[in-house]
Amino acid sequence: MASSERSHQAISAFGMDTITLAGPLEAKLDAMKSAGFSQVMLKANDLVGHPNGWQAAVKAVRDSGLRGTGFQVLRDFEGLSGHLHQYKVDIAKAMLEMCAALGCDVLLACSSTSKHASEDLDHLARDLRKLAMLAIPYGIRIAYEGLSWGRTVNEFTTAWDVITRADCPNLGLGLDSFHLFAAETALEEIDYLQPDKIFLVQLADFMWQETKTFEERMSTARTFRVFPGEGVHSKQLVQLVLKLDALGYRGDYSFEVFNDDYVQMPLPMVAQRARRSAQWLADDVLRLSVPLPNQMRLRG
Repeated sequence: MASSERSHQAISAFGMDTITLAGPLEAKLDAMKSAGFSQVMLKANDLVGHPNGWQAAVKAVRDSGLRGTGFQVLRDFEGLSGHLHQYKVDIAKAMLEMCAALGCDVLLACSSTSKHASEDLDHLARDLRKLAMLAIPYGIRIAYEGLSWGRTVNEFTTAWDVITRADCPNLGLGLDSFHLFAAETALEEIDYLQPDKIFLVQLADFMWQETKTFEERMSTARTFRVFPGEGVHSKQLVQLVLKLDALGYRGDYSFEVFNDDYVQMPLPMVAQRARRSAQWLADDVLRLSVPLPNQMRLRG
């Protein structure tokens, strides 16, 4: 097997997020594929913002040959009542329809930031169970992510508590390294998770050690994340990925990188930065490269 083919297989577990790149959807997909990626994390604006309509966007994704890692993001769904709850159910149904059209089997739902949402964990669990039930006919799994500025759920440990209360087979956890580092959640808590209930892992770093307020977390998260290996949390990120690997996680990793500078750079340059990050994680951290004949396969 040629080294280039081994390299391609090694990064197949990693994908980019369209939010990282500027320009039309087709150009983003082409840049990712040219950089060697085989999957893409998509967002609702990719579809509804397409000049030829959302069905044309779906066709562009399917024609690209890239596999959809997942679809994002359903916000502020859980904990509401009355007309607000029904409104969010309607939004969820539309998101599920688009997710299914793309062929994605994961819909990302972020923990609520709404002051109108209940703080009762059983209420949140009931609503997420309902969301998961709505997703079953589509064959979609719901990855529930704790935003580090969420009103009630702002760490993955609390998100996991809600998920276990809901007890639905297609409801699982979405892990985002940014939120984990921003909230300073102990990495040892990962040991208590079930690997088959982790539906998505999103990776990013940032350039300072602490985000002391919710406002600072939001600002950093939405404007200045960087790729793994580019920030100041590389050691923690390595520990995170190795812990997930040791736990038995074998799912996808997506680079969830919001960066105001990257959207001012040519797409191929940004995609190559992502490629270097994926190569570092695959070869140096997880040691996923397919070995040469008669060489032992190593995992981190």
